[in-house]
Amino acid sequence: MTTPSRGPYIAVVTNRNTNLVIRGFMLFSIGVFLALVLNLLQVQRNVTLFPPDVISSIFSSAWWVPPCCGTASAMIGLLYPCIDSRLGEPHKFKREWSSVMRCVAVFVGINHASAKVDFANNVQLSLTLAALSIGLWWTFDRSRSGFGLGVVIALLATLSTQLLVYNGVFQYTSPDFLYIRSWLPCIFFAGVITMGNIGRQLALYECKRMSGKTHQD
Repeated sequence: MTTPSRGPYIAVVTNRNTNLVIRGFMLFSIGVFLALVLNLLQVQRNVTLFPPDVISSIFSSAWWVPPCCGTASAMIGLLYPCIDSRLGEPHKFKREWSSVMRCVAVFVGINHASAKVDFANNVQLSLTLAALSIGLWWTFDRSRSGFGLGVVIALLATLSTQLLVYNGVFQYTSPDFLYIRSWLPCIFFAGVITMGNIGRQLALYECKRMSGKTHQD
């Protein structure tokens, strides 16, 4: 009794795993880059303050911030297309790189506004950033799974930040909500939507490339 060849199957699995690693590395790199740039804005405006002994990078950021943000970005970017696949609801709204780049630009603008624009009070700033973040989701996502994941991950990230601040790892100037700034969940939500869109686009590109190879074979 002969055993059927598993060569093509193993090749497909290997390609998928390789592509998954590549996508994860790309998402990690994007997350590290955005963390360095956006945290620079926060530090320059004294929104976040790190103890002098942990300042160790050229962008005046604690060394652990970019790797943590990169890891979170990779997890989010890989999770979004996975959830879409599990739910059987492929995300097809504005699936092109130009839309993704605009989403990144809007996210950077929201973060820039939180650090640079002076509002009358924190409530006005928080409401403005909340509206901008929801507008970002509506403009570039509009999926229920995207909104739900964005809210859940933003709340978890906010809780983690509160624990770090409580333990003295760093601090916010003028905290107005349990050791942090009240607008922080809005920034996290916008970041989750942005990385989710990047992850979806990378997964879509991979699917198209794999389909092309299948047709050629």
